[in-house]
Amino acid sequence: MLFPFWDQTKIQKTAPDSLFNTENMLPISEIRDGVVILKDGGLRALLKVEGLNLDLKNYDEQQVVLEQYKRFLNGLSFPIQILIRNTYLDLTDYLTYIKGNLTSIDNPALKSQGQNYLSYLEGIDAQQGLIFVKEFYIVIPFYAEEQDNKQVNKSRWEKFMNVLNGKDDIEQIVERYRTFLKNQKQLQTRVNLLIEGLSGLRIQSDQLSTSEIVSLLFRMYNPLLDSAQARFIE
Repeated sequence: MLFPFWDQTKIQKTAPDSLFNTENMLPISEIRDGVVILKDGGLRALLKVEGLNLDLKNYDEQQVVLEQYKRFLNGLSFPIQILIRNTYLDLTDYLTYIKGNLTSIDNPALKSQGQNYLSYLEGIDAQQGLIFVKEFYIVIPFYAEEQDNKQVNKSRWEKFMNVLNGKDDIEQIVERYRTFLKNQKQLQTRVNLLIEGLSGLRIQSDQLSTSEIVSLLFRMYNPLLDSAQARFIE
């Protein structure tokens, strides 16, 4: 073995490796109490939103929903980001549920049918991507001193360079934490406003917790890894 495990901890990263590692490339400083704290001092909350199938409604009902949705968006005084994520259907929990119930079936015919159904689903689960589902999220930003539009509307290049040039020190970390404590309630007010507005449209929405945000980010930045590894346990 050329590099024993106990010697790998002594290998120091070169300057380029330290500059372009994942921690420095991401604009996220930390995730606390269900809030993403960015390196530029901005705060982000995330809502997971259930979809609404307009195809199941008639024309008049569709027009009512669209009009209510338009009023909902026009009534917001702050920007939001709508994120639609395509991912494959994870059947792990469902397969575990079926396996547990098969053991309690005494009828041989029913048990055989259940086993065939389980094998069919296992084949689908093995072919990741065979069944796709859509996940809907709303990202809610907050910047102090009403800087939302100015900060959000920065070009991608400017945001990217700010991330590369950002070097954390103790003073910056402490200042971000103070900003978080000061503005957390105002961000939560926006979250509650959105949840209430979506509820008026009969759309269910829930704010993501810290562990759920970590799991979502892990799955987004590691799409090829097993989905089971994305589960974050507090």
